[in-house]
Amino acid sequence: QGGIRMHGGHAALPLLMVCFSSMAGLSGAGRHQGTCSPGGMEVQCRRSAAFDCMPQPAACCPDWMAGLPDALPLSRLSIPGTHDSLSLFGSRRLRCQSWGLEAQLAAGVRFLDVRCKLARGELHIYHLCTFQQASLRGVLRRTLRFLRAHPGEAVLMRIKEELPIFPRPGFAARLHRCLLEEGQGRVWCREEVPTLGQVRGKIVVLEALAREVLGIPYEQLSISDAWNVLSLERKWARARRHLERAAGGDPTTMHLTFCSGNGLFTCPEEVARFVNPRCYQHLRRRGGQPVRWGVVIMDFPGAGLLRLIVESNAPWASGHITAAPSTPTVPLRQPHGRGDRCRSRHSSTHCPRRCPSGRTLLPAPRLCRRTSAPVEQKRVSSSCWAPGNL
Repeated sequence: QGGIRMHGGHAALPLLMVCFSSMAGLSGAGRHQGTCSPGGMEVQCRRSAAFDCMPQPAACCPDWMAGLPDALPLSRLSIPGTHDSLSLFGSRRLRCQSWGLEAQLAAGVRFLDVRCKLARGELHIYHLCTFQQASLRGVLRRTLRFLRAHPGEAVLMRIKEELPIFPRPGFAARLHRCLLEEGQGRVWCREEVPTLGQVRGKIVVLEALAREVLGIPYEQLSISDAWNVLSLERKWARARRHLERAAGGDPTTMHLTFCSGNGLFTCPEEVARFVNPRCYQHLRRRGGQPVRWGVVIMDFPGAGLLRLIVESNAPWASGHITAAPSTPTVPLRQPHGRGDRCRSRHSSTHCPRRCPSGRTLLPAPRLCRRTSAPVEQKRVSSSCWAPGNL
């Protein structure tokens, strides 16, 4: 019921080396294009260390969090994530991933970006107007099934309404009910950023609702999401700046860097082919050092890029961080008048499960106003697809 669960020692540390051993054959990430001999035609590679659009990932790392200390707040971790995580169907302008949910989790992905529409009383997964053959209930069940098999892990899940021209009035209530019924008491619904020990085996909700609060308020985190890509170089420059801000900034602030994007003259796959190798090279320069990159969110990530993000946590697990004396969790000061809702959220009527009391082993991380440029409002055209919308 939300208590801190201690995991013995750091015996799981070798997993960081073992579970990525299948990537030994992968070459440098910068080589995201290649030449096929038949006809001498230049074709794009489907897999490199940084980019992968094959149906299955090249490596498996399902237990990389298990060796990290319980006292680490999630804000101090480097976490690989996927943008529009269930966007597997549709045209090339819509598809953002090639791996299914279970394959992403097994590969080490621990942040999921889930987009829902309320239709016929249920929350279905959509990208723009394309149904992704999944429901939120199914996503929750499948994620919790993975967590039952790997209880040392935790999964961050951003849940938002997809393209609400006019937000559906019943969306928040249906989401609340879905989390209550499917969460099985294993959904983190408090606003403060938890420690890893508090949420092992659980889903941590990052909500993006206009009025209700059912988890960590997404818009109060430090986010770089330059989704509308007019220049690939500028897209990468903004992502790089935010990665450096995460590496050198306040460790109590959660940082989310979207390396993904779309645009009038490009598509998610092309953006990933350009940005992912540059991200790989940028992170590789600091390889072997303890670096907090925050949540790095990608389309079509390669196994080598996932490895770099995961392994930047290894020195933490080796004992290079010590816990401060335990302090009570401090209520957060909420901007924009959200504090009143926060005070009432801890009743069972406002929370999918009764929020755990107790104490963190480190000073409670705080939420902050977004420090990067605000996320642009997305527009929808009458044809259901608007270039640049994700």
